[in-house]
Amino acid sequence: MTATESANLVDDLAEARRGTFAAVAHLGTADLERQIAPIMSPLVWDLGHIAAYEDLWLVHRHAGLPLLHPELAALYDAFETPRAVRGDLEILGHRDAVAYLAEVRERTLAAIGTHGIDPVIHEMVLRHELQHTETMRQAMAIAGLLPPGEPRLPALQPLPEARGWVAVPGGTHALGAGDDGFAYDNERPRHDVEVAPFHIGRRPVTTATWRRFAEGGGYERREWWSDEGWAWKEEYDISHHAAVADGPDDAPACHLSWFEAHALARWSGARLPTEAEWELAAPRLDGVGLVWEWTASPFTGYPGFHAHPYPQYSEVFFGERYRVLRGGSWATHPRVATTTFRNWDLPERRQIFAGVRLAREPHSPRPEEDS
Repeated sequence: MTATESANLVDDLAEARRGTFAAVAHLGTADLERQIAPIMSPLVWDLGHIAAYEDLWLVHRHAGLPLLHPELAALYDAFETPRAVRGDLEILGHRDAVAYLAEVRERTLAAIGTHGIDPVIHEMVLRHELQHTETMRQAMAIAGLLPPGEPRLPALQPLPEARGWVAVPGGTHALGAGDDGFAYDNERPRHDVEVAPFHIGRRPVTTATWRRFAEGGGYERREWWSDEGWAWKEEYDISHHAAVADGPDDAPACHLSWFEAHALARWSGARLPTEAEWELAAPRLDGVGLVWEWTASPFTGYPGFHAHPYPQYSEVFFGERYRVLRGGSWATHPRVATTTFRNWDLPERRQIFAGVRLAREPHSPRPEEDS
């Protein structure tokens, strides 16, 4: 990596840190240190985790130096301390977490001066912080603590019926990231897939369409739900998510679980796209990057997958339990939200800024559409 590229990355690390602090600048210490919900970390845990992750990869493993605070390693390891228990642990308070971030960054810059930059490891750590800033916004959204002016979901203009769908031809298409540049291990290797012709919504489903689903018995009609989705809905007495109901009619529906997205698609007479279909169609679509978009695909490795630089990033989540989301949201940094980036979560999760884009077969009846 050239001196200019190294300088640019150092600037980008600094910019990411400013974004992290700006996201929580409006909050007091009490809100930063409390656990908002069992499925989310205290915001101050995220700050300590960002510091510990950077120290582990950019100072300890890259430069070979001892950890700054080895006694904190397990505390800020996402696998050692699940989200549900983080509020009960003796984690660093706000002031100490900020000091930890500053100390680690000083060590990181010194390590860059002596050992240079690894284009994979340093980019991974940078994007890790950008992703955690979105995760922190998810926690703030649950508690009604988002910064003023958020969420930023612009209105989608009504489309004539004939323009509501994009026809995508079938054939053999390359899926995944190429060999050049940075990509996460689960985005590779790039490989050919056979895709049948399909139609996909030009834009994500709006709140108005979701509202018609909900008001038309969407949460009472068994035939629209998968077996797992109906069991989840019945066990937890699930109805609509307040954040969806409060959204503007002409904005993308946000905070839908996969179960709800799947039921809405069936109500519409449509289906969820596979992630191969989504990636193939993405350059032709409107509204990509406003809400994460659920796909029909489980999160698995591509043929020839190789874990890098550590199995815990992707491989431990492979299987039928997790579903893939694509595209990014209003809270996702553009550096993260590439066309090949694969997000994933459990099908019952609603804290993500997630919606849905419908797909259908070329000759199937037209589903319910926005007007």
